[in-house]
Amino acid sequence: MIDLKALKAGLEQMEEERHIPKEKVLVAIEDALVAAYKKDYGKKGQIIRVKFDLDSGKTDFYQVKIVADETTTRIDDPSTPLGASEEVGEEDERPKFNPEHHIAVEDARRIKKDAQVSDELIFPLETKEDYGRIAAQTAKQVIIQRLREAEKESTLGEYKEREGLVLSGIVQKVDRGNVFIDLGRAVGILMRDDQIPGEFYRPGERIRTYLYQVEETPRGINLRLSRSHPKFVEKLFESEAPEIGSGVVEIKAIAREAGSRSKVAVASNAPNIDPVGSCVGQKGSRVSAVINELGGEKIDIIAWSDKPEEFIANALSPAKVNSLKLDEENKEAQIEVDADQFSLAVGKGGQNARLAAKLTGWKIDISSPEGSEKNYQIIN
Repeated sequence: MIDLKALKAGLEQMEEERHIPKEKVLVAIEDALVAAYKKDYGKKGQIIRVKFDLDSGKTDFYQVKIVADETTTRIDDPSTPLGASEEVGEEDERPKFNPEHHIAVEDARRIKKDAQVSDELIFPLETKEDYGRIAAQTAKQVIIQRLREAEKESTLGEYKEREGLVLSGIVQKVDRGNVFIDLGRAVGILMRDDQIPGEFYRPGERIRTYLYQVEETPRGINLRLSRSHPKFVEKLFESEAPEIGSGVVEIKAIAREAGSRSKVAVASNAPNIDPVGSCVGQKGSRVSAVINELGGEKIDIIAWSDKPEEFIANALSPAKVNSLKLDEENKEAQIEVDADQFSLAVGKGGQNARLAAKLTGWKIDISSPEGSEKNYQIIN
C-alpha cells in the first residue's frame, strides 16, 4: 500500500529542491506502473495507460485501441494457405491489423456511433497489484529515467532563461586549462579561449562569468561561460550603472582585447543625462568596479555619434584629431594628428588604432603633418 502522505511530501521536496514539477513526477509514476503491468500482464501490441489518483491512491488501468479500416491497416486473408505469400505491393506500408492494438471501424461504431478512423477507444482493464521482481525492477528504472529527463528539462529551461546574463559560481576544478564552475544546479565550462589572459583560477574560488551559450547534448547540458566576451563588459556596466539597466543610457558598441584594454561607446536617450559620466560614476567609482572585476583591464568610455567623423575622432581618444577625411564607399578614414599625438593615436603595438577601427567598423589611416614620415594604417 502506498503511503500517500509520504509520497506527497516527497513530491513537494523534489519540486522545491530539484525544481521538478510534481505533475512530472506523477507522469513518471504512471509510466512506471504501465511498464510493470505490461511486463507481467500485457500482450503484444497493447497500448496501456494508467490514471493514478494522488488523493485516494486509486490506480485505474485502461487499454487503448485505434479505430482502423483497410486504408490504415492490412488485414491478412484467412483463406491464404500457411506459408503462401500474398500479393502485397512492396510500397504497402500499412501495419498489420492487430486486435490488441486496433478495432475495426464497424465494431467501434457499435460502441460509439460517431467513431472515426484513427480515433482512440478506451477499455478498462482489471487492476493488478501483484507484480513480479522483474516488473518491479522495470518500474524502478522507468521512474529513474523519467525523473532524470524531467530534471534535465527543468535545468535546461532555467539556464536558457539566464542565457546572456552574468552568473556567479564556484570554481570546481581546472583541467587542461579549462575551468569547471559550479553554478548551483549545473556545472558550466570556461574554456581557455574564453578566459582573460593572465588570470588564474583556484578551486573553491567564487568568480563571475558571462553565460553565452546553452545547448543540449547527448551527454547532458553544456553551459559555455566567458570572461573575455565583450558582452561581459556590457553586463558589468549594466549592474553598476542604473541608467544603463533602465535603458536611459545605451551601450552602442564595444571593442575589446581581454585583459588589456576595451573601448565602450555609449549614448544617452535623455538630453539631460551624460552617458559617459553615467558610466564613469562619481570619482570614477562605477568604471573602477568594472576594472577591478576584469583584473585591471583599461577601459575607455567614449561618446557614440551617428556622424562617422565625430564617432571616429572620439574612438581615437585620448588622442586629439586635427583633420579627418572619409571615403564613404570603402569605409576608409584618413586621419591627421599632431606629431606629439601620433604615438597616442596609434597606441602601444597599434592597440588604440586597432580598437578604434573595431569599434567604428572603419579602416583607419593615421598620419602626422607633412614633413613628418609618421604614418600608420589599420584595417578592421
